[in-house]
Amino acid sequence: MTASTISANAASPFSFVRGDEVAPEILHATFTAAFADYLIGPFQIPFAQWPMFLARQGVDLPLSRVALDASGAPLAFAFVAQRPVSNRWRLATMGAVPAARGTGAAPALLDDFIARAAAAGLRAVELEVFAQNERARRLYEGRGFRRQHDLFGFVAEPGTIAPSTGGSLHAIDMPHLLGWLEAAEHRIPDLPLQVTAATIRHGVDYHGWQRDGGQIVFSLPDETVMVHSFIALDEQTARTLIQTLAAVYPERRLRVPQLQRDDLGGATLRALGAVPLPLHQQLMLRPL
Repeated sequence: MTASTISANAASPFSFVRGDEVAPEILHATFTAAFADYLIGPFQIPFAQWPMFLARQGVDLPLSRVALDASGAPLAFAFVAQRPVSNRWRLATMGAVPAARGTGAAPALLDDFIARAAAAGLRAVELEVFAQNERARRLYEGRGFRRQHDLFGFVAEPGTIAPSTGGSLHAIDMPHLLGWLEAAEHRIPDLPLQVTAATIRHGVDYHGWQRDGGQIVFSLPDETVMVHSFIALDEQTARTLIQTLAAVYPERRLRVPQLQRDDLGGATLRALGAVPLPLHQQLMLRPL
């Protein structure tokens, strides 16, 4: 960790450093401590996978900040990702070690994030938060963030979704599916970063299917069809993509993480019998 700290403000007991000024192993340990009691369970990432986690979240370490106490120990962090298509920054993840909660370190980082984005001429800032995480949601709402979309996850056991191969779709390779996602981000506002090309480009052994009006990107870990990006502009497209998955992989469980907008396929998943996960996220936006 270097000495090139950035003062939080004149009266603050904290100092901030850029994310790339903190040793990776210290940053990883701080993240692990902050998410040890996460709402959906301990969030533990092996250190060997830490660089890939940051890449998949689009984290820009020079734009990110870590709050330090007077001794230089990390208290909290705010990881920042750029969303150039929408002229926004995204709060990729923010957390505080248990001992720092209630000290004001996390709110100070959030205020700094908003102020820096405004000074950089950004149109807005965004984040995702679990709707059931009331403490975090109240903090964001108190800083002017408002819900734009609910983001749901789903699971469907084998045999739940009626299979169909009646629609017209075709498999595509990674360059073409990324190109489709890049175009979609320009056409469809408020896509979560994790379903866009910025994240999907880091996938390994991903498969993509397309038809007019939609695309699904998935992998086949264990006995599961794991959906990484599902964007359908109409119900018939959504049904064709999902029911074809059920036809091609009838013995596999379908899983969709909490990133699915109802208007882009989530409502169709419900109608086909997929069960929403107990917790869901909200995509929140604060204009600048």
